[in-house]
Amino acid sequence: MAIEHWLIEHNDFPPLDIAYRGERLAGVDEVGRGPLIGSVVAAAVILDPTKPIDGLTDSKKLTARKREALDSQIRERALAFAVAEASAAEVDALNIYHATHLAMRRAIDALAPAAEYLLVDGNKLPGHLLPGQAVVKGDSRHCAIAAASILAKVARDAQMVALDECYPEYGFARHKGYPTKEHLTALAAHGPLTEHRRSFAPVQRQLALL
Repeated sequence: MAIEHWLIEHNDFPPLDIAYRGERLAGVDEVGRGPLIGSVVAAAVILDPTKPIDGLTDSKKLTARKREALDSQIRERALAFAVAEASAAEVDALNIYHATHLAMRRAIDALAPAAEYLLVDGNKLPGHLLPGQAVVKGDSRHCAIAAASILAKVARDAQMVALDECYPEYGFARHKGYPTKEHLTALAAHGPLTEHRRSFAPVQRQLALL
């Protein structure tokens, strides 16, 4: 299967011109820039042209059940995949932009076989030595980026469910750490946890009250 066949047809975007024609192209995406707690999680996926996967698209457009089903298929059929993260402490030390790129580089470096070219969701490459291109709305335009978005989303959601089991009063299984009204109310009532990102304003405000 040619790389062109991995494009997701979408009339709202111009055709995606990829400066690579081999089979070791890695799609890269992240989940977790906006939450107030936990790691930012990134994934990198090299799809296998002999094992196509139907239904790949932006993870945010899929139900949790569909994401989990596709997560299993990606892990079974991809030529290579890796999931990596940058911790809340690294987010605080580096800022969310640099921590996101650190998580992406870790995912790329963990691929076996290694990638030869990168397609990264967004408008900036993560500073890796490999050649590549940034693709705005890439998880809606290329299947490899969509696959990465699904792996990252499923992995981070699982972390939030596990955190919810430890701290059910915060509602992490429902809001996944994003600054919803429920999360902010719980943060005010119970205070920040060790896993909260102390550099994020709502957490800073609560820490100042302690």
